[in-house]
Amino acid sequence: MLEIRRANSNDAIHIALLGRITYTESHGDFVEDKQNLLDFYKKYYSVAQIKSEINDENNLFWIVFIDELPIGFAKLSLNVNYADSKDINICKLQRLYILNDFINLKIGSQLQDIILQKAIDLQFKTIWLTAYYKNTKGIHFYKKYDFEKVGEIDFIVGETNYPNLIFAKNL
Repeated sequence: MLEIRRANSNDAIHIALLGRITYTESHGDFVEDKQNLLDFYKKYYSVAQIKSEINDENNLFWIVFIDELPIGFAKLSLNVNYADSKDINICKLQRLYILNDFINLKIGSQLQDIILQKAIDLQFKTIWLTAYYKNTKGIHFYKKYDFEKVGEIDFIVGETNYPNLIFAKNL
């Protein structure tokens, strides 16, 4: 049975673990220094960090379960702009990850629909995100939702820059 719901601080341990696994599945092969990857996880996917982000009113998290097992999550950051944007009513799809074994079930699309509707309900005019330029599967997914490339941004893991593309969509 599929369940998608807003996450709370009790879900932080699931999201921290899912974040590490799904990031490794989608980006792990690109990160050359595995110690940098572990350091990245300690900083961005610790249970304490995820709890802090969940408890921040400018972040909305969702978690996805199948048969009571957590298989994905998403984070929407409110009122976050990118450098070249002049928009003032903008939010960022910070993360959307589904375990690889469940991607073919199209759960990511259901989660994306929920996030886009929430952004509209909150009266945001634009939503944006970043994607690593080599993440062709992710880029293809977002282009299906009419996200358009609007720029580039540096994403540093350890000492290495992994250039990301910025995509935006008018709501």
